[in-house]
Amino acid sequence: MDELERISTYVAIGDSFSEGLNDPYPDEPDRFRGWADRLAELLAERSPGLRYANLAVRGKLLRQVVDDQVPRAVELDPDLVTFCAGGNDMIRPGADPDALAVVFDDAVRRLRATGARVVIFTGFDTRGLRTGGRIRGKAATYNMHLRAIADRRGCTVVDLWSATIFNDPRAWYEDRLHLSSEGHRRMALRVAETIGLPVKESWHEPWPPLDARPDWLTMRREDLYWARAYLLPWIGRRATGRSSGDGRGPKRPTALPL
Repeated sequence: MDELERISTYVAIGDSFSEGLNDPYPDEPDRFRGWADRLAELLAERSPGLRYANLAVRGKLLRQVVDDQVPRAVELDPDLVTFCAGGNDMIRPGADPDALAVVFDDAVRRLRATGARVVIFTGFDTRGLRTGGRIRGKAATYNMHLRAIADRRGCTVVDLWSATIFNDPRAWYEDRLHLSSEGHRRMALRVAETIGLPVKESWHEPWPPLDARPDWLTMRREDLYWARAYLLPWIGRRATGRSSGDGRGPKRPTALPL
C-alpha cells in the first residue's frame, strides 16, 4: 500500500482560500466548493470511504486558525492536513512575517506530532496581481520562513510563488482576493500533483487567448467598481474590528465520507 492509499482522513485548515470562496456548487450557489473539496474528491476516487473535514473559515488571521482549528484537527487524527494561513495578516498594516513564522512553526509541530502528512503553501507572487504589489516584500519574507519550517518539520510545500499560470485574471474572482471556480479547479490539480496523486488534467494548461485586452477606461471603471463593492466594505470592517468570518463555523467540522 502506497502513502496515498493509506490516507483515510483528510483535514483542511485555514481561511477563505481553503474554505473555497468563490467557487459555488452549481446546484447550491450559497455553498462553496473550492480546491480542498475538489482535492478530497480526487483522493476519494483512489481511496473510497475517505473521510474529509474542512475547518477553514473566511477572514481568519493566523493566530485564530492556530487557536481554533489546529486543536480540532489534532483531535480528528488525520493522515493528511493542508494548512494555509497568514494571508489575511499580510494585507494588514504592520504585519510582521518573522513573528507570524514563529506561530506557524509551532502549529506545524503540533500537527506533525499526530503522524499526519502536512502540506503547506507559499504565497502567490503578488507582483502579477493588480492590487498586490505593496505587500510583495513581506510575502517573500514569509515564504522563506515557510520553506525553512517545511524543511525542519518534514512538510510538503505547494509552491505558488512560481505558479505564474495564476497571474491570469481569469484565475481570480472579481474581488481580486479569492480564486475563481477555474482557479480553484487548477489549484486542486496543483496540490494533487505536489502530493503525488495522479490526475488526468493539467493545472498549468495554457489559458485560451483573450479576445481583446481591456482598454484604459474599462480598467478604470473596473477599479472603481472593485473599490466600491469590495475595498470600502473591507476598510469598514477593519475600522470597526469586524471580520467576514464573524459568527461563522467551519463548513465540514466533522470528518465524514463525501
